[in-house]
Amino acid sequence: MAKIERFEDIEAWKVARELVKAVYGITKVGEFARDYGLKDQIRRASVSILSNIAEGFERGGDNEFRQFLATAKGSCGEVRAQLYATLDQSYLTSEQFTSISNQALDISRMLSGLIKYLRESELRGNKYKD
Repeated sequence: MAKIERFEDIEAWKVARELVKAVYGITKVGEFARDYGLKDQIRRASVSILSNIAEGFERGGDNEFRQFLATAKGSCGEVRAQLYATLDQSYLTSEQFTSISNQALDISRMLSGLIKYLRESELRGNKYKD
């Protein structure tokens, strides 16, 4: 795995940023825009993904980073669950649902891979070791 210098270099963070853009896009229009509770919750969950990746990376070591990645992974599940609620309320099309849900699932898989890498890495516990 290539050395990651900044959280912005993490592929999962990049995809999470795209997910946030997609979530904000669907929540700005129609009846979804007026469902303040669900709109705010799915927005917070999506932002939580990229925020936890960034915050965890900026912490002192891999053990703490893994905890934040696990939280981000949980937020991926939260976004996917909320997407079902939006679909059931007819706030988005099945194509939108599938696209955004797949983004969240892809991020979750990336995070699982990164967590596994950090768990098995010889640099375990100290991300600043050369």
